Amino acid sequence: MPAAQTACLSTNGPNVCQCAGKPTRLLVATTNGISVLERTTASGDWQVSDLWLPGKHISALLIEPVNGGYFAGVHHGGVFYSPDQGGSWERRSDGLTIEHVYSLGSVPGHAGVTIYAGTEPVSLFRSQNYGKTWTELPAIGKVPGHDKWTFPPPPHIAHTKSFTFDPRDPDVFYATIEQGALLKTSDGGVSWRELGSFYRSDDRWYKDIHRLVFRPSNPDELFMATGMGLYHSRDAGETWEQRTGLDFDIGYPDQLILDPHDDRVMLMSGARHDPSTWRQSHQAQGTVLRTRDGGRTWEPANRGLPKDARANIEALNAVVYPGDYSLFAGNTDGEVFCSENGGDSWTHIAGGLTPISKGGHFRNLQVATA
Repeated sequence: MPAAQTACLSTNGPNVCQCAGKPTRLLVATTNGISVLERTTASGDWQVSDLWLPGKHISALLIEPVNGGYFAGVHHGGVFYSPDQGGSWERRSDGLTIEHVYSLGSVPGHAGVTIYAGTEPVSLFRSQNYGKTWTELPAIGKVPGHDKWTFPPPPHIAHTKSFTFDPRDPDVFYATIEQGALLKTSDGGVSWRELGSFYRSDDRWYKDIHRLVFRPSNPDELFMATGMGLYHSRDAGETWEQRTGLDFDIGYPDQLILDPHDDRVMLMSGARHDPSTWRQSHQAQGTVLRTRDGGRTWEPANRGLPKDARANIEALNAVVYPGDYSLFAGNTDGEVFCSENGGDSWTHIAGGLTPISKGGHFRNLQVATA
């Protein structure tokens, strides 16, 4: 099967990818390896065809777009690489002094493709030889105020959750720290500064940053999903306006997708309340909403998703191909959904997988079936 027909879905990897045609294979990051979904034609039914890296909780998947290699970040397991579209996997963790890998990203530059891995505890590792060796860039974990970084579940250690790369300069990108900071580098991760004007001292959560996306027509315009809601910036993160809060239908937004063909439209997924409430209610009330005006007004984009909404949608991905795109969503109940009309409706394409979960979120909901 051509690599260009393959897409991936994970909680902390890139959430937009390109294909030469409508995808016929989807790699899904779960708490028990990579579940492989396939269909024989672009309009056929999806089937679970394989399981790669069983026994490993996959935090992030990356199909590197220049050379086509597959990378998998593993909670407490380093990085794995496949040179042959998943036919074989090899561990590529030489130099990863922290092997709890939370996030992956890649960017082409003057020296070729650079792969980045974010970890727990917070650090950043860079590879310029396709993961064969890694070099730590420790400055990200030494930004002023790092002593306040934390994460609610024990052992209360923050992590580097995601990366967003400026399309104009491969050395400029953002890192989200959960919980602790939104950071920006202009030298490829060697040094960092915090963009913290959004924070208020009475916020329920301390700088709980989940995902950052930019508007393709204006990369200085940013949208940020946090534990306090959605924020919008027009000046590359220097100043922010809060667009949604804790009392919103998605009070705990996690994933953001801008419509690849109309960046005035954005999808957001997440839970009604933060995970601390799930332990009591055993209900995340996960859903998807859509805005057409930069987050000022919203409409449901959840037709076909579970009505009871017990699970949380923790992975959301757009797969772009000539003339159109598909959306994929995965939840903590191990279900995968597809939309081929921009979120107007969703089709259930797989179930019975192990949870698709950021860290241990799924455990807060499993008590209901214990």
